[in-house]
Amino acid sequence: MRKTIGAALAALTFTLAGVATAQDQEPAGVGNLDRTFIMEASGSGLAEVNLSRMALQSAGRQDVKEFAQHMIMDHTRSNAQLLALVNRKGLARAAAATMPPMQRALANRMLSLRGEEFDRIYVQQMVKDHEDAVKLFDTEARTGQDPDFKAFAAKTLPILKMHLEMARKMAGVKERP
Repeated sequence: MRKTIGAALAALTFTLAGVATAQDQEPAGVGNLDRTFIMEASGSGLAEVNLSRMALQSAGRQDVKEFAQHMIMDHTRSNAQLLALVNRKGLARAAAATMPPMQRALANRMLSLRGEEFDRIYVQQMVKDHEDAVKLFDTEARTGQDPDFKAFAAKTLPILKMHLEMARKMAGVKERP
């Protein structure tokens, strides 16, 4: 069991594979708001995948494990799409290389949890993370400067809203007005 935990901890260091190493250019139309979106979206995407990988190992409820598998599939796909766009635009340095510090700290704390306690914390985090992601992607879709990042955010937003509803349902949380 301890080796599984060690493997999970090692997985937390996964980064966005394929990030270009070339010097970032300054493409026209990509401003600070877009760069903030890139950093936050890529970091939270990594967190979703890594925390969900942990859930496959440590969750007690089958619905939590199924949700985690869904998160891994969807967020791996959207992370790859964002990375391809970032690389095409020459903005590799704008993408997060690791999970945000708060999610890393949470993941380290969750390594020792199993079953019901893990489920509770994971599901609460998925609600919070998806509330934040919906706001982030909605803002980019409405006010982003670069049309490609705006389109990516608009295309991804319905999936994030669906994830949020799924997480809220598992947590027994009603939608906020």
